Order: sequence, then C-alpha cells, then structure tokens
Amino acid sequence: MATLLCRLDRTAFRRRWPVTLLWVVILGAAGAGAATAPAASQETTSVMPGIEAQKAFDLIGERFPGSSADGAYAQIVFVAPDGTKVSEAGQRSAVETFVTRAADAPRVSAAADPFEAGAMSEDGSTAYSTVNFEVAAADLRTVNVSRTIRG
Repeated sequence: MATLLCRLDRTAFRRRWPVTLLWVVILGAAGAGAATAPAASQETTSVMPGIEAQKAFDLIGERFPGSSADGAYAQIVFVAPDGTKVSEAGQRSAVETFVTRAADAPRVSAAADPFEAGAMSEDGSTAYSTVNFEVAAADLRTVNVSRTIRG
C-alpha cells in the first residue's frame, strides 16, 4: 500500500498542473451540485404506512382524542405562596379557573386538571397542568406567562 501511495504522490507531483485543474473541476462540480440541489423538506414527520411508528401515531390518536403525536403541548406550573398548598380552597379555585380558561383558548384541544391527574408535589405546594394544542409546535408563537395565584 505504501508503494502505491508513493507512486501516486510522485505522479501527482510531476503532473501538478493537470492534478490541480482536476481538483478545481471536482470542487466546482460539487459546489454547483450543492447550489442546485432542492431544498430540504419542511415536514418534520414522515411515516410510512404499516410500520411500527405509524401504528404508534394511530394508537396515540385513538387513545388520546384531540391530540396528535406531533402536536404541541405546554405545561403550566402552579406554585402556592409560602406556607400554603395549591389544594387549599382559594388556591384550588384559582387553579381550576385558570385550567378551564386554558382549555377554552383557541387552538387548545385539552387541558388537564392537576387535581384529577394527580400532578402535585408531595408537600402540595406545586402542581402542573398539561395543555395539548391542536396544531404543531411550529405553528404556535412562543408565549411566556408568569402569574401569581392568590386566593
């Protein structure tokens, strides 16, 4: 192998201008190919019918109506003021009202009640609700909302 590489090296050195021209042509062809190649698909999920991934997507749609495997979701975290619990009467009412309003928002398919879902911390100071959207995450704009719940 070393002998072959040595011969190739000598030949390339002796005929350096044709070798240089050949490399320029190869790089030019590669650049032209890259410039004229079609753009990448914007579709993030492409599943072939009958494969396990498609079966999983179908199962998600069947068991969780209104949500899809590629749909967006958000988690809303509720934190009670120091010394109180999210499950106390005033706090619970505020959380339930917020979740109900979130469920009725545009493009929202469902919002889970943290009390029914058991999505609370052991000490009861924090709970969260998962909100499922009808559209993919790319179709939503980012919103960061921080709200203090007072009973």
